Amino acid sequence: MAAAIVVVFDFDKTIIDVDSDNWVIDELGFTESFNQLLPTMPWNSLMDRMMKELHSNGKTMEDIAEVLKRIPIHPQVISAIKAAHALGCELRIVSDANMFFIETILKHLGLKDYFSEINTNPGFVDEEGRLSISPYHDFTQSSHGCSLCPPNMCKGLIIERIQASISKEGSKKIIYLGDGAGDYCPSLKLTEADYMMPRKNFPVWDLISKNPLLIKAEIHEWNDGAEMERVLLQIIERISMEEIDSNSAKLFSADCKLQTISIAGHDAMPQALSVTQ
Repeated sequence: MAAAIVVVFDFDKTIIDVDSDNWVIDELGFTESFNQLLPTMPWNSLMDRMMKELHSNGKTMEDIAEVLKRIPIHPQVISAIKAAHALGCELRIVSDANMFFIETILKHLGLKDYFSEINTNPGFVDEEGRLSISPYHDFTQSSHGCSLCPPNMCKGLIIERIQASISKEGSKKIIYLGDGAGDYCPSLKLTEADYMMPRKNFPVWDLISKNPLLIKAEIHEWNDGAEMERVLLQIIERISMEEIDSNSAKLFSADCKLQTISIAGHDAMPQALSVTQ
């Protein structure tokens, strides 16, 4: 019944409870170097630079993968993903992390196959065995033109592409879950039929709270994994019930038309038989 619903998740601090970039840098002991370089370049470029530094200091891909497998995630986020998928929703990820981090974590949790699409910065292991991270949008060639978003990724453009692709498949609603400032632009692209689930007291919630009327979608906040699961499943159930009611109304309308045609085809209604006891 929920096949008409596309659930779009941010990844860092939405699916997982921390920022995966910071987690890897901190766990492997390179925080000081990261903080020194942070003011000098875009975040995405800095992460690629840090991967070079990890590699030159003898850190292997296995070391990075082991750290990623220890990343904290609320157990009810896992059950929410599984439940939404079981109800027939299509699940997608839109994240400013990178493909290697996201796929490593999802595979470890047994969740990768629940998602039909992952939109993120490419991350692959080069011939030297080093993780190379590149921008989703190559800002060295051109700008994506959005002043709200970082140069390497405009999530609003990705949502517009998703909207264009699902519009060919009939009436579908989007439920978007996010926490960061980068999730604000896509929230502005959602329609009246959609739902926005900002994480309470996180940057996207703060931005939305300044002027909620700019968001056309219905807003439902959440605090932690338990609340995310409860709110998400309530929205899915509500959309499904509305779909059932809509289909019932259509069937009732069609049934009425058939009865009208049937009645019009007879000169007189047959009389009810009188049954005497």
